[in-house]
Amino acid sequence: MPLPVLSLMLVVFSLTTGEFVIAGILPDVAADLSVSIPAAGLLTTAYALGMIVGGPVVTVLTARLARKPLVVGLITVSVLGNLGSAVAPNHPVLLVSRFAAGLVVATFFAIAIATAVSMAPPNRQASTVAKVALGMNLGIILGTPIGTLIGQNLGWRATFVAVAAFSAAALLMVLRFVPAQPAAETGPVLGELRVFASRDVQLAIALTAVGNVGVVTVFTFIAPLLTDVSEFTGGTVPVLLLVYGAGATVGNFVGGWLSDRALMPSLAGLLAVLAGVLALFWLVSGFQVPAAILTFVMGVLAFAIIPGMQTRVMTTAGAAPTLAVAVNASGFQLAAAFAGWLGGWVITGDLGLRSIFLVGALFTVAGLAIALYILRRDRQPAVHA
Repeated sequence: MPLPVLSLMLVVFSLTTGEFVIAGILPDVAADLSVSIPAAGLLTTAYALGMIVGGPVVTVLTARLARKPLVVGLITVSVLGNLGSAVAPNHPVLLVSRFAAGLVVATFFAIAIATAVSMAPPNRQASTVAKVALGMNLGIILGTPIGTLIGQNLGWRATFVAVAAFSAAALLMVLRFVPAQPAAETGPVLGELRVFASRDVQLAIALTAVGNVGVVTVFTFIAPLLTDVSEFTGGTVPVLLLVYGAGATVGNFVGGWLSDRALMPSLAGLLAVLAGVLALFWLVSGFQVPAAILTFVMGVLAFAIIPGMQTRVMTTAGAAPTLAVAVNASGFQLAAAFAGWLGGWVITGDLGLRSIFLVGALFTVAGLAIALYILRRDRQPAVHA
């Protein structure tokens, strides 16, 4: 892997770890700050809201800046946000810190991919993007379990310090190896933003948001689900997160392969299977062996749907390539923001913790409905020509 691409991939790894690691340390944060699990779950919402706001806004506002200084600035904000999380004296300050850390993530992903593609040899753009995106998979496979172990043994604040330290080390590599590049050529800001008026773009974002709500809600509360419902020990949670991450890696390749062959039909099929798996998880979550197996399967399906959703957003937002990847990230984070609140509502209501699986299945069915509607529109072009 070329060193410039490796540098960008390592940043993606640290940012992904910073986003998902909260799932593994959620009970520790709640206990230390004397807040409920649902309240701690809002930390996922805060980070997601940062990405939702930052994705389109920061991307458009910084579109005319030279890429390398912009990347350095974005990483620096992330480092400061994670350090702020580590020293947060209470829950409200931690919420603000997570929001700040999330502000720059979607824009960084967009710029990192554009930068990597610009350095790629002819006909190697797709494989170069895959190398940068590998950081996301490694963040879940390795970063999240390792961050969880750090939090369980050294305290949850040490987890955020570790994320900040790794991001800073990756920043040094970016400074050393990523070449300076001019700002990307973009149209007027209003022209870029007009992409949101497209019905196809709106449906693509809705598919990404609604289709991910169910499984993201389950993942946000995976630690208490595994310990309180499936009765695994706390020390087993990092191992099961590793199992989930292994499934996510498999799903990423499977989803990409399927999407290349039949984009919307494969997405609809994967969402249908995911809904069934979440419902099955609800039924057998009290048994450890099925729970462990379904944790892997859930990881496969959760990430198998992402390549197709990303492709759908990028193709429909083709008139505004600067925003395409950032819009997709914001759509996913709409799901994450809602998931933090939704899981808390389920737990504090009469449904109980275990019902998160069933609620997740129902929301996945809603995503399936959107996918089927898009598929029908695609097959009837006269309706929306």
